[in-house]
Amino acid sequence: MSQFFETIKVQNGVIYNLPFHQQRLNYTIEKNFSQKSDISLKDFIYPPKTNLLYRCKVIYKHEIKSVDFYPYTPKIIKSFKIIHSDVKYPFKSTDRSSIDELFSKRDDLDEILIVDKNGFIKDTSIANIAIKKDGLWFTPKNPLLKGTMREKFLEDNILIPKEIKLKDIENIDNFAIMNAMIGFVEIKKAIFR
Repeated sequence: MSQFFETIKVQNGVIYNLPFHQQRLNYTIEKNFSQKSDISLKDFIYPPKTNLLYRCKVIYKHEIKSVDFYPYTPKIIKSFKIIHSDVKYPFKSTDRSSIDELFSKRDDLDEILIVDKNGFIKDTSIANIAIKKDGLWFTPKNPLLKGTMREKFLEDNILIPKEIKLKDIENIDNFAIMNAMIGFVEIKKAIFR
């Protein structure tokens, strides 16, 4: 069985969104190892004492395997290759080979937009998505992976879960991507091909 990981934003010694990472770790361990987790992430994360933005990567199974910090610079994403696939990725696993394979098909575009065989939008390779319509933000009801920022925005009633078909992005007010490192990023005039 592969290992799992959390990608956690750390800046100025602050660990962001930790309760939602803890919640996902607990869920992952319970579902994959049939046991309750006694891991407390805060006991393993000791942020660097600099003001740089870091991506903290915590690798685990039923116990913590490693905690590493990498300086992080967000990518600019404006264009998406529509990829039809029924790929499954319910847990944040270190085995991302199926997603990496889909990402390799993006041609000259920045990112992919995964759409299942029934025409429902799932996610990008690295982020959950949201669409704005009539002043409200919607996110796929059944994403590829339940991201921590998505969960936070759902809890804060900023996002509404809804089945989103590919055809639904034709007449939207705005498009956004979200993950632990970038937060919520609106993409004006996103390109889909």
